[in-house]
Amino acid sequence: MKSSPEKQAILKAFRDHVSSGKAEFFRKYGMDFVMGDRTGPYLWDIDGQKRLFNLHCNGGVFNLGHRNPELIRLLRDTLEDLDIGNHHLMSRARAGLAEKLSDLMPADLNYTVFGTGGGEAVDLAFKVARAYTGRTKIISARGGYHGHTGLALAAGDEHYRAPFGPPAPGFQQVPFNDFEALSAAVDENTAAVILETIPATLGIVIPSREYLQAVRELCTEKGVLFILDEIQTGLGRTGKLWAFEHFAIVPDIVVLGKGLSGGLYPISATVIRQPLETVFHPDPFIHVSTFGGAEIGCAVAQKVLEISSRPGFLYHVNQLAEQFERGIDSLRKKYPHFLTGFRQLGLMMGLVLKDELSGPVLTKTAYDQDLLLVYANNDTSVCQLLPPLIMDLYQVEEIITGLDKAIAGARRLRPIVKMKRRLSNLWDNVKGD
Repeated sequence: MKSSPEKQAILKAFRDHVSSGKAEFFRKYGMDFVMGDRTGPYLWDIDGQKRLFNLHCNGGVFNLGHRNPELIRLLRDTLEDLDIGNHHLMSRARAGLAEKLSDLMPADLNYTVFGTGGGEAVDLAFKVARAYTGRTKIISARGGYHGHTGLALAAGDEHYRAPFGPPAPGFQQVPFNDFEALSAAVDENTAAVILETIPATLGIVIPSREYLQAVRELCTEKGVLFILDEIQTGLGRTGKLWAFEHFAIVPDIVVLGKGLSGGLYPISATVIRQPLETVFHPDPFIHVSTFGGAEIGCAVAQKVLEISSRPGFLYHVNQLAEQFERGIDSLRKKYPHFLTGFRQLGLMMGLVLKDELSGPVLTKTAYDQDLLLVYANNDTSVCQLLPPLIMDLYQVEEIITGLDKAIAGARRLRPIVKMKRRLSNLWDNVKGD
C-alpha cells in the first residue's frame, strides 16, 4: 500500500537531514516504518497501516510499555511544580530518588550520581574506579556493550571504535564467562572489571553462578572494583529487581539507565558503595551533568522504581516467563534445525538460531508478521526477545503464533538471501580482478 504524502515527506526529511544510511537500509528491506501512535506493547506506523508488537523495547526503555498511564499522570502533575532544576544546587527530587535507590540496593550501595544516558553513567563508573584505586586499567568482556561515549566506547568491541580513531589507553577485553582469562588479565594496575550481568548485544548469554561469584571474590582479593552494568537487566527484567540477585553477589558499582526513564524522560544512575563517595570529597563539583538527575526525570524514575519493585509486578514477570518458556519450547520442537536454542532468565530472552545469517532474516520475517524483533549485533545468530514487562498473559500466545509464522518464513527466505550474498561476493571479486 502506498504511503501517504505525510509519511513520504517524513521519510524524505529523515533521509536528507537525519541519516541517509538508515533511510536507505529500511527502504531496501521494506521496513520503512515511521513511529506514530504508541501505547502499551504496541507501536503504529504514522499511516496507521501497520501495528507492531514491541519485542525489543529499545533494550528495556519500555519495560513498562509505551506511554504508561500511571507515569503519564505523574509527569503531568510534576510539570505543575518542577522543571529540570539546577545541578549546582541541592534538590528534594534528586535526594528522594537516590534514597529510594539506596533502600532497594543491598549492602552499602548508598550513593548515586545521576546522568542522562547509559554511556555517561558508565563513564562515571570508570572515573570513580580510577580515582578511588589510583589505578588505570579497565577490563571488560569481548562482545559486550556499554555505550558509545568516550570511556564506555573504549570498553566495547573494536568495530564500534575503529572508525573514530585510535582507542583510549588502559582498556582490555577478555571472553565473557571465562574466569581463567579474566583472572590472567587482572594485574596490579587494574582499577575495575565491568560486566553486563547478562550481555544482550552478545546474544543474551547467561553466565554461570560460579563465574560471577569467582569474579566477585577475585576483585575483592585484588582490590579491584567490580562494576555491573544493569542498564538492560535491571528493574525487574529477569524476574528479580536486579539481575545480580540471581547470583548471590553484591557489586561495588551498579549502572542503571534505559528503563529508569519510564520511556518518558532520559535519566541514568551510577550507584556506588559508600566508601567510593570519598573521591568527591576534595572537590564535590569535580563531576557535573547539566541534565543528569533532572527533577522531572527523578519523579518519573522514582515511580518506575516503586512499580518495578512491587512483589505482584515481579510475580507477573515470572508468570510471563514461564509461558514464554513453554511456547518457545513448542517452536523448538517444530523447527529444531532452525531454532536451535533458547536462553532465558525471566523476560531476558534470546532465540538461538541456525547461523549468523538467520538472525537478520528472522528480524525481517518477524517484522512482516507485525513483531518488532531485533538480532544481537555482536552475535547475529541470536535474536533478542525483550517484551514489555506489563504485557498480558494472553498476549504470549499472540507472540508465539506470530513467531511460528515468522520462523517458517525465515526458513524459506534464508537460502535465497544466502545465494544472493554469494552472488554479490562473486561479483565483487570479478570487479576486483
